[in-house]
Amino acid sequence: MGSGSLLWNLTKKYLTVGVIGLTITDRYASVVPVRGGSMSPTFNPRTNTVLGSLDDRVLIEKFCLAKYKFSHGDVVVFRSPSDHKQKLIKRIIGLPGDWMGTPQNDVVKIPEGHCWVEGDNPASSMDSRSFGPIPLGLVQGRATTIVWPPQRICQVERRILQDRFSPSA
Repeated sequence: MGSGSLLWNLTKKYLTVGVIGLTITDRYASVVPVRGGSMSPTFNPRTNTVLGSLDDRVLIEKFCLAKYKFSHGDVVVFRSPSDHKQKLIKRIIGLPGDWMGTPQNDVVKIPEGHCWVEGDNPASSMDSRSFGPIPLGLVQGRATTIVWPPQRICQVERRILQDRFSPSA
């Protein structure tokens, strides 16, 4: 009877830890891998190492989702507008009311509830230049810190790319 009681106590502890961990990653913060070179050199500056590709891992904070408080230059994780199972990470270049130039030489006003995102490496980035402004509801959090690999641990730089956005007057 003693081993059954021990097993039950361990099960309760692990379930409690699991529920608390799930709540934290769902509501407050999580760590996600950054795949590919679309955000290079900010993330994954060197894709070829002796061990192969060593992807960066970033801390994503989710407090910004409460009132959709984002700024130009924030790096965000969002669901792809064309494939909801795919997560992308890009930099916010334009916010509601901004006018953006497209590769087709059109000018688009970003509607309310949307933002314009682009990768730091335009040559290999699938972003708003391809699919247009994205709904803020697809954003899952803001990248704050590179947490892996250890030699790259640092805050994510919030850069504003002057040549790519023009805020509304």
